[in-house]
Parts: sequence; structure tokens; C-alpha cells
Amino acid sequence: MHVPPQYSAMLIPQSVAWGMAAIIMALFAWLLSRQRRLAGELRDARIHARALGDLFDVWQWRSDADHHLTQLRPPNGTPAGAWTVPPAGELLWTRFRAGDEAAVRACVGAHSPVSDLPVQVQLPGGKLAHGQLRGIALHDGEGRFAGYHGTLRVLSATPVPPRPVPAATHADSESESFSYTVSHDLRAPIRVVEGFTKILKEDYGRLLDRIGNDHLDRVLGAAARMNCMIDALLALSQLSTQPLARQPVHLSQLAAYIADDLRRQSPERRVAVHIEPEIHVQGDPTLLRVALENLLGNAWKYTAKSRDPQIWFGRDVQQTGCVFAVRDNGAGFDMRFADRLFGVFQRLHSATEFQGTGIGLASVRRIVRRHGGDIWAESEVDRGATFRFTLGET
Repeated sequence: MHVPPQYSAMLIPQSVAWGMAAIIMALFAWLLSRQRRLAGELRDARIHARALGDLFDVWQWRSDADHHLTQLRPPNGTPAGAWTVPPAGELLWTRFRAGDEAAVRACVGAHSPVSDLPVQVQLPGGKLAHGQLRGIALHDGEGRFAGYHGTLRVLSATPVPPRPVPAATHADSESESFSYTVSHDLRAPIRVVEGFTKILKEDYGRLLDRIGNDHLDRVLGAAARMNCMIDALLALSQLSTQPLARQPVHLSQLAAYIADDLRRQSPERRVAVHIEPEIHVQGDPTLLRVALENLLGNAWKYTAKSRDPQIWFGRDVQQTGCVFAVRDNGAGFDMRFADRLFGVFQRLHSATEFQGTGIGLASVRRIVRRHGGDIWAESEVDRGATFRFTLGET
């Protein structure tokens, strides 16, 4: 074949082409071998990290970017020496109580190190402990804040004194026992499913196509949702056994803190939250915070599709006695189904439309009734909802 002189310099000899192909294949094989070696080193590092954690004589804890406590591990030598998952949505300063909550919030809000902060904490097992809290801020690969990893050194611990338990109906007692047992019995198989699915994705995900990896992600998502429901069920069960410590509570300040947390979690949303100032009551601050978190969180969630989202919290002067109300202009609901509203796992909206576990309002009613009060709701579809509640002697 005759090649014009102007193109002859552009032709690559066949031997050179085969040599380049061999170099590319060798480079690909080296990259594949290096990836496998790095994966093995990562697994070894995880094993070593777990072994190192077994040597610590302090409690270890982790939180997410929104300061929710995500994991808690007892010191080495305790019967349950593995990471456990605290109740869903439990904030760092709710579990670890310091003398000045505002100072703690300011510290973690600035992502500053926590150094030997004196705290009081109720440990799993029913002991009230005093200790020193430490923590360092973590960041992801792009430098964004990803939460805290820290330790708690217990200096002294005493059993929580027994308290009189309010009389409960036989149905309530059976329900709590059933919830607690099912929650613990379900946890083990879900961990197995979740653990093996993660291993399958990490070690063999590259060999699967997009559809195969999507199936694995669906399994992990379902396991995560089930874990959330179990956590919520356990939290609901614990509301009846947690000691009720009545003391002065600044409800307006609690509501303002919760509103700030909601804004930080959804900075893209612009919601007007109106809080009546200087509302003071007598009650358990931890439980009342849980109740307000659920009520204000629901109002925040169900106003997501409103053009001008508005949320109000304060006293309802139109009611007889001391009645408080959380009102919104969100999706609302049909009052024909209001009797299902405070039931466990009862939802009036689909999970695809509004996320949730169906536990929140059941928790609120249990908390309110433990304080000697009651809760009820009024609503219209697409016209918002109002939740009114009392707290007994305030």
C-alpha cells in the first residue's frame, strides 16, 4: 500500500502499538492490585481500631453534624462492650448535662474541642454518673464538619433511687413489655442483614452493575428505616420508666432552641416561627424537650409545601385553664381520622409524602399524661393543624 509522504510520519509501527497496549494492561493490572491492597489495608485498619477501642477504660461516644448522639460504647470489661445506638434524635447536651447548657451548645456549635467538661449523665443500667467529657470535631474529605468523637470518664456513679410508679392499665403494661421485647429481638437479625449487605457492597460492589448496586442500596435503606423504627419504639417504651424530675422549666427558651436546631438542619427553608416569650412551667425538662421537639418538628415538616410557612407556640387564651398550643399552616389532616393520630406507627400521610416513624405523637401523649395533662388536635386538610396540651399543675 502506498502511503503519501505527508501521512507516513503519522503511522505507528505495529510493534510499537503492541508495546503500548502491553504497558496499558500492565498499568491496569497494577492499579487493580493496588486497589485490592488498599481495601485489605482498610479492613485491617478497621479491625485494629476496634481492637484499640477494646482497651479504653472510658465511655466512648460519637455524634453527627447536627449534634445528635449516634453511638455510645461502655468501657473495656463491661458486659456490653460494643457500640450501641442511643434513642433516635437524642441531642448531645440532652444525654450529657452540664451546669450551663448554653455554654455547651456554644462550644459544639463552634466545633471547638471539648476538654474535661464536668457533666452529669444517666448511664444505661440505671446509674446516675458524674464525669468529665472530652471530644474533638471530625471533618469529612471535603473539610465539612461531620460531628464529634469523644470520651466520658466516670468519676462517680450511684444507682438512681427508686420512685413510685404511676398506676398503668393492663393494656399499657402489656404494650410496653411487647415493644421492649420485640425491639431487642428484632435488632440482632437486622444487624446481620445490614452487616453482610455492607460487606457485599464493599468487597463485590465493583463486580455488580448499576441495578445490582441499587438493590444493595435498597436493602441498606430498608435496614436503616427498620433501625429507626426500633429506636423510636424503645424510646417510647422508656418514656414510662424514665424518672420524672419536676423542676422549673422555661418552655419558651426550649422552643427557641428547638427552632434554631430545625433551621440548622434545613438552612434552605425560610419558616417564620413565632414563640410567646416567658412561658414557665413545672415539669421534667428532658421529657418536655422531647415533647416540644416532636410537636415543633411535625409543624416544621408538614409546612414544607406551604408558600408562606408559619409556626406558632404559646398559650391558648381562648381555652379554659392553662392550655398551650403549637399551630401551623401546613398540610393538616382529616379530622375523621383524628382518633388514629396518637397511636403507635399510625400515620395520616404516606411515608413518600412526609417522612417519619409514626411514634412522635404517641411519645408526646405519654409525656403529657405523665405530667398529669392531656393533648388533643384540631385540623383541616391544607389549612394547617393545632395541637393543644396541658401539663397538670404548672
